[in-house]
Amino acid sequence: MEFFWGKLKQEWLNEYKFKTREEAKAKAFEYVMIFYNRKRIHETYGYRTPEDYYAEKLKTPKAA
Repeated sequence: MEFFWGKLKQEWLNEYKFKTREEAKAKAFEYVMIFYNRKRIHETYGYRTPEDYYAEKLKTPKAA
């Protein structure tokens, strides 16, 4: 979990100066839900994005 928070700060939040807490929360939500969970490559998924990984999983027929 510490790795995630470090990446959030390093890749997304360090470049912004927020005026309100709501603005910061919205930017953190954008990172997690749009970038991290969909577009950022992950070692766990064979260096693919989660979108690519799960799209491939849905195409692969399940063994009976």
